[in-house]
Amino acid sequence: MEGRLPERDRPWVMRTYAGHSSATATNALFRRNLDKGQTGLSVAFDLPTQTGYDPDHPLAAGEVGRVGVPISHVGDMRALFDGIPLAAANTSMTINATAMWLLSLYVVVAEEQGAAARELAGTTQNDIVKEYLSRGTHIFPPGPSLRLTTDMIAWTVENAPRWNPINVCSYHLQEAGATPVQEVGFALATAVAVLDSVRDSGQVAAERMGDVVARMSFFVNSGVRFVEEMAKMRAFGRLWDEITASRYRIEDPRQRRLRYGVQVNSLGLTEAQPENNVQRIVLEMLGVTLSRSARARAVQLPAWNEALGLPRPWDQQWSLRMQQVLALESDLLDYPDLFDGSPVVEALVGSIVEGARRELDQILELGGVVAAVDSGYLKTALVASLAERRRRIEAGDEVVVGVNRYVDTEPSPLTTTAADHVEQVDPGVEADATAAIREWRAARDPAAVQAALDRLREDAASTGNLMAATIACARAGATTGEWAGALREVFGEYRAPTGLSATSGASADHSLTAVRERVLQTASDLGGGRLRLLVGKPGLDGHSNGAEQIAVRARDAGFEVIYQGIRLTPDEIVAAAVEEDVDLVGLSVLSGSHLAAVPAVLDGLRAAGRSDLPVVVGGIIPAPDADKLRAAGVARVFTPKDFALTQIVDDLVDVIRAANALT
Repeated sequence: MEGRLPERDRPWVMRTYAGHSSATATNALFRRNLDKGQTGLSVAFDLPTQTGYDPDHPLAAGEVGRVGVPISHVGDMRALFDGIPLAAANTSMTINATAMWLLSLYVVVAEEQGAAARELAGTTQNDIVKEYLSRGTHIFPPGPSLRLTTDMIAWTVENAPRWNPINVCSYHLQEAGATPVQEVGFALATAVAVLDSVRDSGQVAAERMGDVVARMSFFVNSGVRFVEEMAKMRAFGRLWDEITASRYRIEDPRQRRLRYGVQVNSLGLTEAQPENNVQRIVLEMLGVTLSRSARARAVQLPAWNEALGLPRPWDQQWSLRMQQVLALESDLLDYPDLFDGSPVVEALVGSIVEGARRELDQILELGGVVAAVDSGYLKTALVASLAERRRRIEAGDEVVVGVNRYVDTEPSPLTTTAADHVEQVDPGVEADATAAIREWRAARDPAAVQAALDRLREDAASTGNLMAATIACARAGATTGEWAGALREVFGEYRAPTGLSATSGASADHSLTAVRERVLQTASDLGGGRLRLLVGKPGLDGHSNGAEQIAVRARDAGFEVIYQGIRLTPDEIVAAAVEEDVDLVGLSVLSGSHLAAVPAVLDGLRAAGRSDLPVVVGGIIPAPDADKLRAAGVARVFTPKDFALTQIVDDLVDVIRAANALT
């Protein structure tokens, strides 16, 4: 037929993001998904693994196996890929601060299978900048973190040339509020910082920089405005080609091609009328597949029920089938690019290119992306953008079907059947993992482990590449917590800016006036001063967007807000509540650890003599869990269906008045 390609395009790599409870259980899930036609693996690690803690560390309490699989040592990695030949696999690992460690474990297991590092294909995300801005699983300060990334890139170029050592991740930037222009500009600034660091390290010869650029990949978000998202990706590719040609003098256009994978927008999935998420996911997939010249190399889709809790294997299968229907049943892959020559698309692409180039230039003028992180410039911009998006949704200017328009609904058979509609994590998982890692430590050669960790510390204190020492630790049987702990001793830890200092989120929200009056009146009724709200993020959960938006709106309403950032222990939250003499504690937990983290804070307040202090909780909390939290003493539970921030702040005033017997 006229206009068709001479040969149909190959489909993109199809993945589902998977990992939970234990390496053995996740291995079974991997095998099941591969049997269903999945063509690549995408590993989700739990928060202790991502932040460098073993399952028996106090900070890991309640987090083990919740949002991914716990991998503590080479034995766990063996179990994770048991029966899966790594020489033939294409594995994506969503891991950043501990990326070097997880890649080393992967390399050692591949060697045990008889596969050399040169045969391995896959990706480590390894983008620490977006962790400072949006995900919160960073460990070390920006300088040492960039060194780890640089060392990994230099090592893989020489030893694992088919591996993508970094996946510059704009996905979470969009979820943290980035516009298409900011998403492209900020991600390119990160890529420039990484390439500059590799070039300036002296570890890669100038003539090999093309090989470095060719292995750089990106991981992007695709929202429901799929025409704009498609134009964003065409703009992304155009700018990447321009930067790599002009700044790094890469002559081969194949090395300059934008290589990216995608996860469509989980933040846009709703708890209200969750069946609508199915069509959202499909439309978002079109944004990164319709344009042949800007088509994703790999796609993974969330499940329809991710706003409710962990998806089940059946839910992940449904998302995989969406990809398969588009790629194998439709005629999408039969034709050249559908948008070449379109004046509408070209104008939209040009607008995004121009705006993203301005953002990149501004960041470079500030001294680069690391300086822009340290100064708070990037975080403040994202918090402000997300505040504006939330304002538009609350005002009805941006429609979310089933949330702020067409909210009347019939009961959904997807959520009202007798079966649980989300995956439930066995509470015994953490105890099993804790016992298992203690057995692992007892069975090792302690002298070999100590020697490997000593070498790691020595190399970290020098300027040498850290991959060899890290692989030696993996072979000796060191654990995730021991590897990260050794580097913490040398590099220290880092707390990123919160981005709240100059942000206002409700300048056009006239309903806030009445809430401000209630805040002032309540403060007066309590004896003067300002109402004080402590916003706390217990545990290892780094998804701080919701907590930050509540903090911004509460401050706009007249509260004095105490927010010390992410990753606090229950004891630290209790101490801050007592020391700051707050009127209310608000806890944000999105990792599923609420049944462990929240009671620990309540117990701490009782022990400190402040059982009278009301506590509210927000997060992805199933209804039965919400009942348990209220029974434990929580005054109010907020979930994603509670999208109106001003109403939430008004509810906080109600809680304070009720706790103090004010009529």
